[in-house]
Amino acid sequence: MAKPAIGLLETRGLAALVVGVDAMLKSANVELSGPMKQIGNALCNAVVTGDVAAVKAAIDTGAAAVADAGGEVISAHVIARPDGTVDGVLPTQPRAARGKGK
Repeated sequence: MAKPAIGLLETRGLAALVVGVDAMLKSANVELSGPMKQIGNALCNAVVTGDVAAVKAAIDTGAAAVADAGGEVISAHVIARPDGTVDGVLPTQPRAARGKGK
């Protein structure tokens, strides 16, 4: 099986990120990779994974939703074929949270 693509969405402000993540998860078959993170200086990011087309569609939809809500998109990026060592820097869900709600 191919390694899933990675999508990154970074916004200024948590409310904008929540709007974007909600739109991403509703628009395509992607999975939120760990919790959304607040970086500092009001910057927040979220990571989604899935097949390349789904991740691209989700990131585009999420970025548009943030802009429509009056938020600021700092960065929206898709990594189609990430190297295996990238897994070391991606957020992960705690074991107890995996599989819940599905």
